[in-house]
Amino acid sequence: MDMPEPLLKIRDLHVGYGKKPILRGASYDVHPGECLTLLGANGSGKSTSLNAVCGFVTPTSGSVMLDGIETAGLPPHKIFAHGIAQVSQARDLFPDLSVEDNLRLGAMRRGGKQQAQTLSDIYERFPRLKERRRQATRTLSGGEQQMVAIGRALMSRPRLLLLDEPSGGLSPQFCEEIAQIIDRLKSEGVTLLMVEQNLNLAFRAADRFIVLRDGQVVDGGDVRAMAGDHDAIVRNIYL
Repeated sequence: MDMPEPLLKIRDLHVGYGKKPILRGASYDVHPGECLTLLGANGSGKSTSLNAVCGFVTPTSGSVMLDGIETAGLPPHKIFAHGIAQVSQARDLFPDLSVEDNLRLGAMRRGGKQQAQTLSDIYERFPRLKERRRQATRTLSGGEQQMVAIGRALMSRPRLLLLDEPSGGLSPQFCEEIAQIIDRLKSEGVTLLMVEQNLNLAFRAADRFIVLRDGQVVDGGDVRAMAGDHDAIVRNIYL
C-alpha cells in the first residue's frame, strides 16, 4: 500500500539562535492522519523544529512545505491561517480567565456559529472542561490545564497539531488520557507532530518516530516495527 503524499515536508532545515546553530539540515515528512514523534536528548533540536514549523523562529535556510505551500519564514498568524496550531510546553494559558474564555481564544478568527459548534465538540471531547467551564483556569490541575491547552488549539480546527511535551508534569493517569486523545484525533483525520520525552507515551501514541541528534535526523522508523526493541532507540538517543 502506497503512502499518501506528506502533509508536511521538512527539507534541509537550518535554524539557529544568534550564532549558535540548532537544526543542521534536518529533513523528514509527516503524513496525513499520523502521529510522528520527535525524540532526542535535550538540545537536539526537537522544540526548535516545532517552533520553525509554526513560525516562532525563522529558518536560516531550508524548506517547510504544508500541503505544497511553502511556509518557512511566514509570520505565525499566517501559518496559523494555513491550519497549523501548537500546544507549547508552557501551555500559555491565561490563568485568570475562565476555561471557556481560554477555549474561545482559539477560535477568534471563526464566526460565532462555527465557534459555538466547535466549543460544543470540545466539551463533548473533554466533559471535565464543561463541568469547569466557568472556573478560572489557574484553579485546575495540571492535567486539566493541558486539556484546556489542547482544546484551545483544536478550536481552530487545525490540519496539523503540534504538541510539545504534552505529558510534562502529568500523572500516569493523565498521560494515558493524552494517549487516548491522540488516538481519537488520528481517527478523525488530524495529523500530529509531537515532541515527547516520556518514551512510554511516545511509543504508545505515535505511529512513527525520528531521532534528532545535534540538529540532524539520525534514526527513524515505524513504532510497531520496533516493538520490543525500544532499548535500541534509547541507545541511539543518548549514546
